[in-house]
Amino acid sequence: MTSSPTTSPGTPAANGFSALPLSPATLANLEQLGYLTMTAIQAAALPPALLGKDIIAQAKTGSGKTAAFALTLLANLNPRRFAVQTLVLCPTRELADQVTTEIRRLARAEDNIKVVTLCGGVPLRGQLATLEHGAHIVVGTPGRIMDHLERGSLQLDALNTLVLDEADRMLDMGFFDDIVTVAKQCPKTRQTLLFSATYPEGIAKLSAQFMREPVTVKVEAQHAGAQIEQRWYEVSETDRLDAVCRLLTNFRPESTLAFCNTKAQCRDLVAVLQAQGISALALFGELEQRERDQVLVRFSNRSCSVLVATDVAARGLDIASLEAVINVDVTPDAEVHIHRIGRTGRAGESGLALNLASMNEMGSVGKIEQIQGQESKWYPLSELKSASNAPLVPPMVTLHIQGGRKEKIRPGDVLGALTADLGYTREQVGKINVNEWSTYVAVNRDIAQQAASRLNAGRIKGKSVKVRVLED
Repeated sequence: MTSSPTTSPGTPAANGFSALPLSPATLANLEQLGYLTMTAIQAAALPPALLGKDIIAQAKTGSGKTAAFALTLLANLNPRRFAVQTLVLCPTRELADQVTTEIRRLARAEDNIKVVTLCGGVPLRGQLATLEHGAHIVVGTPGRIMDHLERGSLQLDALNTLVLDEADRMLDMGFFDDIVTVAKQCPKTRQTLLFSATYPEGIAKLSAQFMREPVTVKVEAQHAGAQIEQRWYEVSETDRLDAVCRLLTNFRPESTLAFCNTKAQCRDLVAVLQAQGISALALFGELEQRERDQVLVRFSNRSCSVLVATDVAARGLDIASLEAVINVDVTPDAEVHIHRIGRTGRAGESGLALNLASMNEMGSVGKIEQIQGQESKWYPLSELKSASNAPLVPPMVTLHIQGGRKEKIRPGDVLGALTADLGYTREQVGKINVNEWSTYVAVNRDIAQQAASRLNAGRIKGKSVKVRVLED
């Protein structure tokens, strides 16, 4: 059974959040956040979800799905009951952090809703202490949630909503049994919301095990052709990595996500790009959590031009304003190709999808053409010229400050130290990320070394700190 909005999408009543049974405070908060109309997945999923139905929703990353389940779980929540009432399972720590941030923003209408993130790669000790103080909502990865359930540090007897976010990715990563184990420890009367970009057979198997008459809603994974310009280039295997350099120097995107099918190809490409003076970092499974955090921070704050990743490593990433995606290798899964290129050209911006294919990948190209319902547009590599002799370097550089939330450092403290204390302008300071033990701040490239030295000699929040510049 498929649910979809019955009113025409052009009318405000059809797409406005005010048509939903949400509290006046929630509606006022949505308006303040700039959530004026529902996205397709919100319009399809929210009406049945707010009626308490189990939902299987198929929608891509960036479609507004987080708000779709967050508004539902918040409607189910009793803020006065200080117990875990919602559990959100995510495939990666990055996605869990993004989901936590979004839930907190949407929960601002309510008083003191406590959201806790439980993921691997972070010491258990701090999480155990946090859980002792109680929480309303827990967001986490399956492995770490299982750890806490086995230790008895996480109680789910008050749970009324279970959310599986990017369920297909969790299945790809081998979490099927973990998800089932966690679901069995949740009360049978709960509501279950399952969100997935694709619909592999494992999803049906999961839903059959623990969902009650789920309503299926689906939003097509196609992206507006006008927003994403796709270009294809035929290459030989020996020319492939050099062709990536030529694409980058020709189009000169400020921010590029390059997809490879293997970790080895990721490493090789980063080495080739760095040798050409192009700022590039790799993201793959074996990285330690600290290294992974640094790579993602540097890419998202514009102090790294190219992020080279495998599909598994890039799961859960949602980078705003991504100018280009390069498919270094063609993926054999046409739906994965749709999701790769859908990371650019978002929120009304135009995007560029550049694809390299050798003769033995043409079968996979055919599958992509079939799913997109259009032929590929091919261009000769020979037309690629270097648009400038200047190296492709990012506009920002990241400073790493030892000390984070544990030292009570907030973004405003770092901004104040750089502007009020050291006299830099607000425009010279970029994104500030405060983690548990570390803080990262992007600053204009021309002031990076000087700003690091002056921060080292000065103070943040009355304390001296150690600061270093992160470079390739």
